Amino acid sequence: MVEITVRETVEADIPAITAIYNEAVANTVAVWNDDIVDEANRRQWLAEHRVPGTIALTAVMTDDTGAEQVLGYATYGDFRHYDGFRNTVENSIYVDGARRAGGVGTALMDELIRRARDEGKHVMVAAIEGSNTASLKLHAKVGFEECGTVRQVGTKFGRWLDMTLMQLML
Repeated sequence: MVEITVRETVEADIPAITAIYNEAVANTVAVWNDDIVDEANRRQWLAEHRVPGTIALTAVMTDDTGAEQVLGYATYGDFRHYDGFRNTVENSIYVDGARRAGGVGTALMDELIRRARDEGKHVMVAAIEGSNTASLKLHAKVGFEECGTVRQVGTKFGRWLDMTLMQLML
């Protein structure tokens, strides 16, 4: 069994995070972007998740030499940029394609939820592509409830995508 550690994201994680993100862009509908990104983009992304009310976490395992291998990452940030939403956050989670269904997602979500609760957040929202059953199941496993589907609001790979909204009362 792999021992998973979840910690705050650091600059050294950027190459692996970039690769995980780009794999999701190229091969999944988990992210509705068409273009891969470079490490400078992910550095900017990390800077945006180091301000109050946001967080970026990375799941790692340590090999026999003490080197860490990035398994996945998760974030939360503003749900909407209006004052009335200040106690609601939206999450994102990405797991290395070779590590999915191995407990990485659960470890990331558990820590993300704990941090949001500790920060005094009230609700966490997830916006998930409607056919992404793995993400829907992961979110349900950690207590999220489905609260609606917005039909055909995005496109990728030449097809219309539905967005399923889920929420967790923290």
